[in-house]
Amino acid sequence: MTKADIVNEISKNTGIEKITVQKTVEAFMEAVKDSLSKDKNVYLRGFGSFIVKKRAKKTARNISKNTTIIIPEHFIPAFKPSKTFVNKVKTYVKK
Repeated sequence: MTKADIVNEISKNTGIEKITVQKTVEAFMEAVKDSLSKDKNVYLRGFGSFIVKKRAKKTARNISKNTTIIIPEHFIPAFKPSKTFVNKVKTYVKK
């Protein structure tokens, strides 16, 4: 599902114009990005959490050049689904 699909689905279900829904979705995503860049997690009860994870410093190898490089400590965005979200996906997804 793409962002356009999400906008279409919300517009169809609520009767709100697509342009308004698109602006709302864009504003939501921007708010999440801004919050995470300020090291503030976003919690959506019943859906999940957008969190910042810390990756420790590690040593890696470039196999083609046979060299070792150090990857410094850094932070990455992550999503952790809620228990109800996980259970719903487990129930409905067919293997």
